[in-house]
Amino acid sequence: MGHPYAAGNMDSSDAYVETANSDLESICQIGVVTFDDGVVRSEWACLVDPVDYFDPLNVSIHGIDEEAVAGAPTFDQVYGKLKPFLSDAIVVSHTHFDRVAVQRVCEKYSLEEISCTWLDSARVVRRAWPDRYARAGYGLESVAADLGISYRAHDALEDARAAGLVVLRAMQEAELSIADWIVRVRSPIFPTPSAADYQPNPEGPLFGEVVCFTGALTIPRRDAASLAAASGCSIGKGVTKETTLLVVGDQDVRRLAGHELSSKQRKAEQLIASGVKIRILTEADFRRIAPELRKAE
Repeated sequence: MGHPYAAGNMDSSDAYVETANSDLESICQIGVVTFDDGVVRSEWACLVDPVDYFDPLNVSIHGIDEEAVAGAPTFDQVYGKLKPFLSDAIVVSHTHFDRVAVQRVCEKYSLEEISCTWLDSARVVRRAWPDRYARAGYGLESVAADLGISYRAHDALEDARAAGLVVLRAMQEAELSIADWIVRVRSPIFPTPSAADYQPNPEGPLFGEVVCFTGALTIPRRDAASLAAASGCSIGKGVTKETTLLVVGDQDVRRLAGHELSSKQRKAEQLIASGVKIRILTEADFRRIAPELRKAE
């Protein structure tokens, strides 16, 4: 589970659970990893007495049994430690099992459900790389291996760390902020916007401009494209010789330099150096130029 918030940047709490049997409320291990600016900040793991039986199948997967949890606290006794990590956070789980497990065990002990926003990293992967894992599947182990992320499966702490790193990679490669991803995972893998969404307004003050976006914007990328089209811009998928405007997220302009620039910004600078007329703007400046964007704020 995690809570990354901007492309190239992650400030989060990631937690995962293992269960003693097929009942999701039988949590026997919790792992929490926190990230700060894309780097692991702290880790916490705890064995939990599920007050339930251990299925041999589950034990064969994660290696935790009755003897391992002897003397361990029950979930209600570690709830106070877990809650601050997740409360009011964006919490990532790879598929929905961890989310349901936490909800179920809170019900079991009549505890207040932890208020947070859940983000399914498997859904993020399907949208960040829609064709890449079609055959191998979207399991955390195979995705982590493909992305070069060191990972030992079926350990709650390892699961938390790997899921956070996978989402961070998706944020960087897709150049989407965490707010963008929360919106994106609720949309089809292959969104089909109507042509009218991006049809440039011929009466707009920026008619004739071809705009491309990069970095972490303050609004979802789809909304930015629609609003830019309302101001007359044609929307480019990538930076080409036809591009006239590259809009860069404000944070990225302040933070990035040299080789850390996004691939789109590097491409734009190369084209500018070769004589192509491309203007690079911050999102804030673009908002001031595009009246339609100002009206929508």
